[in-house]
Amino acid sequence: MNRALVCLPFAGGGAGFYRAWKDLPAGSPSIVPVQLPGREELFIDPPYADAVEAGTLLAPKVAELVREYDEFALFGHSLGAVLAYEVARNLDEAGDGRLTHLFVSGSPGPWDGRDDRATGLADDEFVARVEEFAGYKHEALADPDMREILLPLLRADVEMHENYKPLSDRPIRIPVTSLRGADDALVSREHAREWRSVTSAGFHYLEVPGQHMYLVDSPDTVLDAVIRTLD
Repeated sequence: MNRALVCLPFAGGGAGFYRAWKDLPAGSPSIVPVQLPGREELFIDPPYADAVEAGTLLAPKVAELVREYDEFALFGHSLGAVLAYEVARNLDEAGDGRLTHLFVSGSPGPWDGRDDRATGLADDEFVARVEEFAGYKHEALADPDMREILLPLLRADVEMHENYKPLSDRPIRIPVTSLRGADDALVSREHAREWRSVTSAGFHYLEVPGQHMYLVDSPDTVLDAVIRTLD
């Protein structure tokens, strides 16, 4: 079976994060990263400001990326989970039967955002709040020159995530797995389990070792879960 795992990045991240996933476990699907505007090779393009609109624009791009695969699944972490859900919703409505699963990671359900917000804070406080949320320090933000470059993109991503409200509550016809780091202080078990309401095709909740950014340490945690689910 020729299958792919289409991966959408977290706030401030790009396709390069997933392109670095090498030496994949046996049975892994092909990793197909999705690049978002405003980063890496698309640096000069303005970033998305609305997650619903982003899902509409990304769905045909994803369909093109996987045109040579028999089937594919979507994976997104944090902001990427929201974007993956919106892409899945659009592809489901379009009747693309090759989309077999949606993996959402490190995110509350789409109708329940975070209580604490970072949008609108001054730069230092904003960076501190985002790092507090993630339980992870982005090394590039410690460099003044890189911080000046990255901060507008990170602000745009965080604001898009914090302002996200889905337009439809119609369940998708695609199975969903919600993953959460067992020590995630940002997303509770209850919030991660809220994804059960988005699908009529089956739901599974899975805790994995680590904090909110557990996938930074090793992709194997994600890929092992994906392989077990899809096999």
